[in-house]
Amino acid sequence: MEQLNALIRVDIKEKQEASQRVAAEIVAGMIRGSKYWTLEMLDELWSKLTPFLNEACKNLSSEAVLDWCYGFWLIMADVDPRRMYRVIEFMHSLINTPSTTNTLIETSRWHLVQKLENFEWRIPAVWHAINDHAKDMLAHPYKSVREYIASILCISLSHDITLPNGQSKRHPSVDLFSNGIHERLQQAIDICERTPLANISGESMEIDPKACQALNFIETIIELCIEIASRSLQPIKHGIIRLFPDLCNIESIVANDQSIRDRLTLSRMCIAASYLHVSFIEALIEQIEYVCTNSKWHARCAAIEFAQHMVFFNLFNARPFASRIRELILKCLFDEQFEVRTIASVTLAGFYQCGFIEIVKEDLNYFRLMRKTNYFIKVDGKKVTSAEYIIKRHGGVLGLCAMVLSSPYDISIHVPDVLMLLCEHSQDPNLIQKSIKNTLSEFRRTHHDSWQEHREKFTKDQLVILADFLISPNYYA
Repeated sequence: MEQLNALIRVDIKEKQEASQRVAAEIVAGMIRGSKYWTLEMLDELWSKLTPFLNEACKNLSSEAVLDWCYGFWLIMADVDPRRMYRVIEFMHSLINTPSTTNTLIETSRWHLVQKLENFEWRIPAVWHAINDHAKDMLAHPYKSVREYIASILCISLSHDITLPNGQSKRHPSVDLFSNGIHERLQQAIDICERTPLANISGESMEIDPKACQALNFIETIIELCIEIASRSLQPIKHGIIRLFPDLCNIESIVANDQSIRDRLTLSRMCIAASYLHVSFIEALIEQIEYVCTNSKWHARCAAIEFAQHMVFFNLFNARPFASRIRELILKCLFDEQFEVRTIASVTLAGFYQCGFIEIVKEDLNYFRLMRKTNYFIKVDGKKVTSAEYIIKRHGGVLGLCAMVLSSPYDISIHVPDVLMLLCEHSQDPNLIQKSIKNTLSEFRRTHHDSWQEHREKFTKDQLVILADFLISPNYYA
């Protein structure tokens, strides 16, 4: 013990890393070698080791953290947890240690606790204790600590498995955990929507503590959803599906923070990429339908984009819901928000392309009818533009664009006629022209290499009209 104390108290920087590693490995050997000792011998050993380990954990440097993590991994690897209950008790004491203002010490402490994952499913009581303690720290002010807390919470929830006989389990439940944080997450979203994060007054800027805490909580939940998707032994849980509307509502809050926004998108894509049984798909479709009635257009965009990925990853299981999803996409095709209509058109094109939704004559006639909608109305004897009618006209055009984009490398039977219909809108408002130009640009890009073969599907008149529309007037200037 004297030699161990000397190793962790070395002040010479050149010897610091090596001495900490030696101390960690010696302690690992002592603990692993003592697993068959008598109770009296263990009491004497741990009466000396406990204060030593507390001192070592309170004075960790950035270089020594990995050494001690490796040491605790050596202690717990492939060992019966009943032989290591004193190590588990020490870890439990680390959990209950009051938080400090030292970010490195706080992060290191949770990094060490994470090594309990070596015991996996064999310590359910410990995972319950960790779960109860860590879920109250989801809004911790330090990002590095929140990341470790999300990871440890996920480990505690990853063994929530539905057994073949349907019997109850002793591990923390994902559904119960999700139910517990659902209300807190909604409150955090409300705070972020009502209260700006920063208040600028003259040359000073003040950070609102409640808004900052709420944003920290939201960011941790996003990381937790990603961790659960990557670590869980079963694809998805109903509790995660219940959080899906909140993951869509957060989109408007983090619209200006690209890093959080990317993680938020990944959290939804992890759910979409999971293998979903029919019951889970039905529950998710209900949630998507609910989100599409939301007043926030960011949430509606996120839900429609999610629907596309969910179907692509679960194409065969989602077949029974094709008509229901079709109705939802067509409804969003005429949404009041331009971005929602655009993403709905891209989603519809993808469904057409993979055959999930068949291109039928009824759809073509419906889009033809809607694209002829007259967007001028008379108000007090004056002709003005109606936003409602432009949306209907634009929705019809986007439906035709989806049919064109559904054939990226060939020319299906309906594409020539649909392209001619789109070319008739050269004098429409800018938002409609923009959608058509983007579609024709994509069509030209994907058909350029085999155009000599593809052009045989068009008549001479159609080729002339298409060439006139594709070549910009600025070319001749």
